[in-house]
Amino acid sequence: MENCFNVNPGASLSPRPGGGDLCLPQWESSDSRRAFRLVLCLIAALLITTAQAQVMSLDSVLSHVSRHPMLQEYDHNAQAMQAYSEGATAWMAPMVGVGTFMTPYPGTKVDEMMGDRDKGSIMISVEQTIPNTARLNAKKDYLAARATIEQHGRANQFNALRAEARELYYSWIVDEKKIAVLQENEQILKLLLKLARIRYPYNQGSLGAIYEAESKYQEVQNQLLTTQGDIAEKSYRLKALMNLPATAPLAVDTTLTIAFTPASTPDTTVLSAQRNDLRQLNSSIEAIRLNQRYQRLQARPDFKLRFDHMEPLGRDMPRQFTAMAMVSIPIAPWSSRMYTAEARGMQYEIQALQRSREARLLDARGMLGGLGARLTNLQQQRERYRTRILPALRHNYDTRMLAYEENLEQLPMVVDSWEAWNMARLEYLEKTAEYYSLLVRYEKELDQ
Repeated sequence: MENCFNVNPGASLSPRPGGGDLCLPQWESSDSRRAFRLVLCLIAALLITTAQAQVMSLDSVLSHVSRHPMLQEYDHNAQAMQAYSEGATAWMAPMVGVGTFMTPYPGTKVDEMMGDRDKGSIMISVEQTIPNTARLNAKKDYLAARATIEQHGRANQFNALRAEARELYYSWIVDEKKIAVLQENEQILKLLLKLARIRYPYNQGSLGAIYEAESKYQEVQNQLLTTQGDIAEKSYRLKALMNLPATAPLAVDTTLTIAFTPASTPDTTVLSAQRNDLRQLNSSIEAIRLNQRYQRLQARPDFKLRFDHMEPLGRDMPRQFTAMAMVSIPIAPWSSRMYTAEARGMQYEIQALQRSREARLLDARGMLGGLGARLTNLQQQRERYRTRILPALRHNYDTRMLAYEENLEQLPMVVDSWEAWNMARLEYLEKTAEYYSLLVRYEKELDQ
């Protein structure tokens, strides 16, 4: 073996004499060796690129969420209701029967004069029920309305899943920014510790200050571990919502701009037409009304046609038939109580759903007004942090750090100024996370 290369994802290829994971055999030609190395580098670069996490935009994430199996359940239920409605206007199958008519029991003594007449007949019977067409159409409309309920239910469930995906995505972005802040803090504290350890032998610093800076450094390390764990949790939850494998590489777009534009709270008419849960309630009310109409149409009669043909068993007897037309009488008091009671009960259900819709509209209007005010307030706080508080604390830290480098300041004062700046940055990120969470709730209330 002449040269060996240790290939690791995320690291460049470097020759390592004496051993490695991938080894090059001895080649007679240097050109062949160079060609082999080039191919090996290309393969390694391809593996490294493939292993990197794919940055996925929020729109792509939501597109994956829209194909969640939970939503497909609503699709199948809606298709089932549509299939049921297509068969709602079908008639009952005709009835065909074969039997005997006026035939004496075996062993019965038959009179000689009336023997042929008393032998009876073989009867063939055909019967068809003709239902009321208006009632069948009413049932069809009711089942089709139930399909609409399922469709609005799917949209409402997608709104909930979409809000959950947005919150995880936004929170992940904040965590990535927090990681960047903590890594910067890590470098700052490393520099402070390096300077303090250099100056300590010359009595230009105290041992306690070094220990304090060391503790701050370890705290930053713990915060890094905690934030990385939070990102891993959000990654698994987001991939589950997207129906992706748990091992699939995934990264969020940290350059995404998220803004809230204050607007007037929409009125109840707009909310009723915009929110899918309210549209589902409206569809439920309409479906109950259609079912109520179907129940009231139970008062209409059904018809039945029957034809019987008798083939005599005796000689010299004529063939006979019976033709009957029958009609039901559903307005009879002992049968009308059922559908009238059901229609009356459905009216109470409609009134209950109407009150529920009104309550949801009032709650949504109040929620949107409160969330809009809170978002506006948080927007102002974040802007104050960004333009005033953080720059001032950064200048304070830079000033003290410069004085410390010139031996005009002590390490604890520099650490205090760094800590104040760091706490303000982390507080800004916490307010950003709260801002995003409220924005998700606001969009969820608007069903957007």
